[in-house]
Amino acid sequence: MFTEERRQLISEMLSKQSRIKVNEISELLNVSESTIRRDLKEMEEMGLLSRTHGGAVSFSVTNFEPSFNEKETSNLEEKYSIGKAAAEMIKDGDTLVIDSGTTTLELARNITAKNISVITNSIDIASVLCQKENVEVILTGGSLRPNTRAMVGQIAENVIKNFRVDKAFIGANGISAEAGLTTPNYTEAQTKKAMIDIANKVIIVIDSSKFNKVNLAVISPVSEITTIITDSAADRKVLAEFEELGIELKISH
Repeated sequence: MFTEERRQLISEMLSKQSRIKVNEISELLNVSESTIRRDLKEMEEMGLLSRTHGGAVSFSVTNFEPSFNEKETSNLEEKYSIGKAAAEMIKDGDTLVIDSGTTTLELARNITAKNISVITNSIDIASVLCQKENVEVILTGGSLRPNTRAMVGQIAENVIKNFRVDKAFIGANGISAEAGLTTPNYTEAQTKKAMIDIANKVIIVIDSSKFNKVNLAVISPVSEITTIITDSAADRKVLAEFEELGIELKISH
């Protein structure tokens, strides 16, 4: 098989599964692992992929940001089940910070714990929680982004930094073991980071479509994550990588 044919097949594999391993490609294409490593090295230099320990991931990085309304109508069942599973982690008396987003909104709708305090940068989450008994709601203020309905920026970050909480529930547009937790907008990423910084436990609520997706702005490395809650469609091999890093995984049903 010619070099270009191999690399074309490698590119096709990446487009389908986002992540590939050297030994799997070697076995599939019936060539040595050293040949595959050389291919990956040269393809990385061409900007076609990013090498990882034992393989490679797709190098496509996006700054595309779907609107709140667009996200609200996608993966509805998954978001509901993730939100319900996340709400079960909240105990009476907890202090929380909850990020703006459509999955975290489902979390807010499912909260049954009493005597909790919640800091949020979401007008939608605040609206839901203020109708529940025994829930104190603290809004961050800040610049309201119409696209995500999130309050972000210096004002929001300054307010967040005045608190310490038991748990942070954070959403994102992408997550990978190498690139970490990412989102298209830098300002929004910084506000999410501020939330992570004040929490004893960091819980990521993210549906299976977001794994191995990389966006423009980094929120945090995966080393700062305590728990990931996702749906049952998530790739088990991908999830195993996060478990190996010591992250707790919860699969919603």
